[in-house]
Amino acid sequence: MVASSAKMAALGDATRRRILELLAETPASVIELSEQMPVSRPAVSQHLKVLSEAGLVIHRVEGTRHLYQADPDGLAELRKYLDSLWETALGQFQADAQRAGAARRTVKRKRK
Repeated sequence: MVASSAKMAALGDATRRRILELLAETPASVIELSEQMPVSRPAVSQHLKVLSEAGLVIHRVEGTRHLYQADPDGLAELRKYLDSLWETALGQFQADAQRAGAARRTVKRKRK
């Protein structure tokens, strides 16, 4: 999934993850975000650009305010990707557990 790669790469930075967490709670402006971050306003703007290009953040204008918020569609796509990884991992775990259980039953039968 190419789109998921961009999303995962965007989340590779702790500052971007924190910005996304804040925006998932409530829409905010660059100024509001920068007040909560240990980086400058221009840095917050650059992080927002990366998150926007990855499809994780959307931007809207309300009067003179530019507000950013988490993009529900982008997050849904990311979740779908992560869920598929999780399902694959659980399926492999189940198969391994079943093989291990079968091997133990075989060993018990041979001991009798």
